[in-house]
Amino acid sequence: MKTTTTASVLLSIAATTITHVAGFSVVPPSSSQQNQFNTIRHTTALNGLFDGVKDAFSQPPSSLDSQRETPIDRWMGWSVVSEKDAQAENSAAVPVDFVDSMDTKNYVGVRLSKPMGIVFEENDSEYGGIFVQSLMEDGIAAKDGTLQPSDQLVTVGTKNVSGLDFDDALSAIIESEGDTIDLSLFRGTAKQFYGPTGPSKDWLSTFADKGGLFASADATSTTAATAAVEEDA
Repeated sequence: MKTTTTASVLLSIAATTITHVAGFSVVPPSSSQQNQFNTIRHTTALNGLFDGVKDAFSQPPSSLDSQRETPIDRWMGWSVVSEKDAQAENSAAVPVDFVDSMDTKNYVGVRLSKPMGIVFEENDSEYGGIFVQSLMEDGIAAKDGTLQPSDQLVTVGTKNVSGLDFDDALSAIIESEGDTIDLSLFRGTAKQFYGPTGPSKDWLSTFADKGGLFASADATSTTAATAAVEEDA
């Protein structure tokens, strides 16, 4: 009897457990609920890191470099410019007749005895300063062979004469002491020296303070007349 009673109790507990488990069965959503979920899922906007990814991948490459630019570049706002395009852009910004006025290679320096035999002329009023108009035949400067017509006078000794009017610039030459005079000139036009691509004031000031090109040992010219005088002495 006791065994039969125990078996009946176990069967009763098992039946109760099965009944409770059945109470947790998964019921599939109705068709209307499924449609509502799909609508919400497809219309929800993505805010944050991945915003704009779809637009970035759908936009055409920019004209800068269509072979190298990627959708990620457009998404992040990066511009990919090829080396060829960069060089072309830089070339377009530099004048065709550009001469670097802050490179001493574009200057000449001479030490001439007086009278030098140089005919100076004043630039147009928009520039100021004076330039070599011509060299007197058989003059000291002509025999030296360094200067050329259109060279722009920049320094007389350690004095910056660039931009001065004719009388003031010439006075610096006349008033210079000694039998010889050091001149530094820019090999180029007035526009190249006084225009937008001209040297800065600080550069010119430093250039003049050290005595111009000749005193900086960059010049290679000494007049034949000066050499002759030294030999005779």
